[in-house]
Amino acid sequence: MAASIVMPVIRAAQAVEDLEIDLLLEGVFQYSGYDFRGYQREPLRQKLHALMQADGMPTVSALQDKVLHDTAAFESLLRILSGQPAPLFDNPGHFRALRDALGPWLRSCPSPKIWIADCLSSEEACSLAILLKEENLYDRTRIFATVSNESLLEEASGGSFPLQKMPEYEENYRRSGGQGMLANYCIESEGRALFIPELRRNITWAHYNLTTDASFNEFELIVCRRRLGDFGVALRRRALQLFHESLPLFGMLSVDATADFSATPFDSRYKPVCAEQGLYRRMV
Repeated sequence: MAASIVMPVIRAAQAVEDLEIDLLLEGVFQYSGYDFRGYQREPLRQKLHALMQADGMPTVSALQDKVLHDTAAFESLLRILSGQPAPLFDNPGHFRALRDALGPWLRSCPSPKIWIADCLSSEEACSLAILLKEENLYDRTRIFATVSNESLLEEASGGSFPLQKMPEYEENYRRSGGQGMLANYCIESEGRALFIPELRRNITWAHYNLTTDASFNEFELIVCRRRLGDFGVALRRRALQLFHESLPLFGMLSVDATADFSATPFDSRYKPVCAEQGLYRRMV
């Protein structure tokens, strides 16, 4: 009898919270233009709960009231929903696979262009820049790093990281197939490691929203490794169509290896280069 009473109560509470989340996301969209309404609900709910717990908020409605009236709270919400910045060479296996496959392809292209979509850290862009430099491809390749959250753009493009991360990053670099010393690409500045200007000169940073904006160029490689898993089915389909329109035939796509593409025409359009690392080539 007790269980038969408890379950409807739980379902009713979750229904109320779902409504609160809908209202919060709609409010954020109407207030700022940032659109999280098409994100997967459960991962998003977990992020909201973490933020509520950190700030002592009892309900999503209380969180909504604060973020719409407190700039710092709003920035915290955007930060947690925008995802986590990638460390330098965060997945050595991915960069090793990319190093093996990318060189021959880019050498056949006269002026290669690379797009890193939703790039939330200089480390992610500079990991690729270091790889290209060691493959003698950097001088003629342009990297476009875009951030959907304009308030994080300046931070992401800052070009530095905490100096204490250097041993971890050096190990990642070595395991990814690095050919020298990571310290050769950085200088120390005010307790931080700053990427040298030569490494950043071919990186263009810009604000771009995957959920609303159209294709803006053609790229030989598109990287989006930390965002598609957050998207619901419709948004994921839209992003993949956008990438498809932005790739030439035989162009390469690097995406979340764990993302579910079953509701998209992905398999019919791409051939795996290294599927376990989310690396594919456009075939049609």
